[in-house]
Amino acid sequence: MLIAEDLLLLAFDDTEGKPVSGIENLDQAVAGALLLELTLLGKVDVTGEADGGKAGRIVVQDATPVGNTELDAALAVLDGEQGAKPQDAVARLAKDDPVDRLLSGLADRGVLRRESRKVLKLFPVTRWPAADSRHEEQLRAELHRVLDEGGEPDDRTAAVIALLVATKSVEHALPTDDPKATRKRAEQIAEGNWGGDAVRKAVDEITAAVMVAVMAAVVITTS
Repeated sequence: MLIAEDLLLLAFDDTEGKPVSGIENLDQAVAGALLLELTLLGKVDVTGEADGGKAGRIVVQDATPVGNTELDAALAVLDGEQGAKPQDAVARLAKDDPVDRLLSGLADRGVLRRESRKVLKLFPVTRWPAADSRHEEQLRAELHRVLDEGGEPDDRTAAVIALLVATKSVEHALPTDDPKATRKRAEQIAEGNWGGDAVRKAVDEITAAVMVAVMAAVVITTS
């Protein structure tokens, strides 16, 4: 399961099959998740002051496919966008409608169920209710262990949490009895040294880029 797929499972209501209230601009969030996962795999990095050229730019370190259709497609796009700013890379990946493809893939694997209907007999709508919740239940249990019980996250769990923080979705995706405490713990993890020193700067740049891309999408949508 990809980090981006975990993000979608948390974002979609299991019964209604649509994003829970308060979660928006998922294409940008998912694009950032793909970029972040490629970074954690050592495929992509963000240039620093000592690298020569402009700092804070996306560079593909290894364009060899990883064997996952979505990650490999994103890697190919990024390989053609060498030197892009992280926020521009996120925006570029978001243009390819990653949410619809990932939802379809989850449905094909039996994790979600695809339900197509027409609203007022005119407007086609697709819903994605849960079909097999076992992975999501494990994910939520792990997030509860980390956020509510003070456990230490692995890099994958920390990445999911960081993306929820970047998109201001913690309370919406992870409702708890004490949302303020949960959000504070999530922010502490997002700002921590997960991923290791070698990729820390890239992680920070990418999560910041997701926040910028999501906010930009909000401005465009509401203007």
